[in-house]
Amino acid sequence: MTRKIAILGASGYTGAELVRLIATHPNMEIAALAAERKAGMQMRDVFPHLAHLDLPGLVRISEIDFSAVDLCFCALPHKTSQEVIRALPRDLKIVDLSADFRLRDPDDYEKWYGNPHAAVGIQGEAVYGLTEFYRDEIAAARLVAGTGCNAATGQFALRPLIAAGVIGLDDIVIDMKCAVSGAGRSLKENLLHAELSEGYNAYAVGGTHRHLGEFDQEFSAIAGRPVKVQFTPHLLPANRGILATVYLSGEARAVHETLAAAYADEPFLQVLPFGQTPSTHHVRGSNFCHIGVTGDRIAGRAIVVAALDNLTKGSSGQALQNANLMLGEEETAGLMLAPLFP
Repeated sequence: MTRKIAILGASGYTGAELVRLIATHPNMEIAALAAERKAGMQMRDVFPHLAHLDLPGLVRISEIDFSAVDLCFCALPHKTSQEVIRALPRDLKIVDLSADFRLRDPDDYEKWYGNPHAAVGIQGEAVYGLTEFYRDEIAAARLVAGTGCNAATGQFALRPLIAAGVIGLDDIVIDMKCAVSGAGRSLKENLLHAELSEGYNAYAVGGTHRHLGEFDQEFSAIAGRPVKVQFTPHLLPANRGILATVYLSGEARAVHETLAAAYADEPFLQVLPFGQTPSTHHVRGSNFCHIGVTGDRIAGRAIVVAALDNLTKGSSGQALQNANLMLGEEETAGLMLAPLFP
């Protein structure tokens, strides 16, 4: 059975990544592509790397007949998603890639994103889209809220460890390196080649990054008490990839054994042999996340390193993984592409 798919925000990086992945899906067909500012254009003109695909033209959202759509991906900016999704048909299955439905408490959304929640009436329907930990809820959901790419990376490194009680909860440090595509496709002065290349900088220093809202929400729920991590992201002069180095108190072998056992049957989460650590090169363009564990020279300390592609496993790949569950498809369909190397 062929599933008809719509993508809203198809002219952004995550929209293009969705098209690339769905093109290999055995049971999905892209029926509609929306991009308000580029309506009337063809996808090949916006993204020449997709010129070989037979795709519908870009239109405005108001021009789409959603009665002919089985599932809609919403790859729109924060705040815009709430307004658009609120107006979509109530029986339409939706995977939202923005931050607009990730935080269950509307007050937390306003705290981290700076504006009141515009769709409180449907916030309660939203299921947090970290697939490996919310499978059953996602399969039954109408609306799934994709995670932040940074938030996903940190959670893959930490959730099983918090649940198993093998690490201290009050001294977790997440040092994260993030590729520039995570900032989206809009023109920004600090992302110009001359401003970004040959450099490396921390940003959102001191606990101001919005994905901390997700860490607080999810880690505290697992632990049954407030958990606040120290988190500093750094901007890399690279197109794709996230590398998280997480510093912990805990016995390194126990940390490794806990992660290996938790992810033994997960198709996309690969725990490396003890002492090995991953590179963003090893997951580029794929839906895989590689996780390594090593000890430290200081007794009782462990280091977990996690790598994923922010556009794939961190966003569009995760979204397709969730959509597969929502539509009763094989979870891995369209997602087993090997990483690109070099």
